[in-house]
Formats: sequence, structure tokens, C-alpha cells
Amino acid sequence: MRHAIYPGSFDPITNGHLAIVERGLRLFDKLIVAIARNPRKQSLFSVEERKEIISEALDQHARVEVDAFDGLLVDYCKRRGTHMVLRGLRAVSDFEYEFQMANMNRKLDPGFDTVFLMTGEDHFYISSQFVREVATFGGDVSCLVPPGVSKRLIEKCKKGDGT
Repeated sequence: MRHAIYPGSFDPITNGHLAIVERGLRLFDKLIVAIARNPRKQSLFSVEERKEIISEALDQHARVEVDAFDGLLVDYCKRRGTHMVLRGLRAVSDFEYEFQMANMNRKLDPGFDTVFLMTGEDHFYISSQFVREVATFGGDVSCLVPPGVSKRLIEKCKKGDGT
């Protein structure tokens, strides 16, 4: 069985992320959407909230598992029994960062591989950061994120929890 890990902060998950999952399922038998806990980043949604949101958005996919991890991605991959990672690319600037990350991971684990998928033209401008910012200022993000995410963003921003 071929499986891969699709890591990220997913704060929140966007339609661009979902498109990468859909395309990744054409390449792999199973995908693990793995939320990276990063203590240096201030998140809008807790890891548990993100797991719930992502699970709701992907519940029609029996071949997708949602998980979270701390520490190095290569160590998490070893624990999960895979050496394959899926990453989406939106722009040249993404490639430069992701290329460096993929090579660092391969240096840490020579069997490690990264598969890059270019984001489609419908989603190349979407980032979680932009979605949070637009939602914080009351903008409509419903066309950028799954319905459950849009609803939760509105609730967070009304409470004043937005960043």
C-alpha cells in the first residue's frame, strides 16, 4: 500500500489544500493529513479544532486520516511507516522554501522523498494567512474554504479571537 503524509499547519484548511488532497489520492492509496504543532506560530485554531475541521471537510474520503505531530517531520514519517511526503506549491517562492526543506529532510533520512504538486489556477493565490486576515476584517471567505471552516472563522472573528 502506497501512502504519504501531507503535512502543514492548516490554520485553517483551504480549498487549495483540499484540491491537493484530491489529487494526492490519485497517486497514493492513503494520505495522512498531519497537522504540525509549531510553538513558534500563533494559531487561530487549536490543534484539536483543526483536526475536527479537517476531518469534517474530508469525511467523504475513507483513504484519508487526520493526525497531528510534534518535532521533526522525518521522525514522524518513520513512526508512521512511510518515507513519502506530499506538498503543494503555489508560486516560485514556495518552491524555493520547499526545495530546501525536502533536501534537509533527505539529509536527515536518505530514504525520504517529497512529491510536489502544483496548485491549480483556481487556488494559487489562497493561503491560510490571507484567509485569516480577510475573515478578521469581515470579508467573505466562503469561496476560499470549506463551509464548516467559513462558519467557524465567522464565529472566531465575532468573539474577537481572530489574529
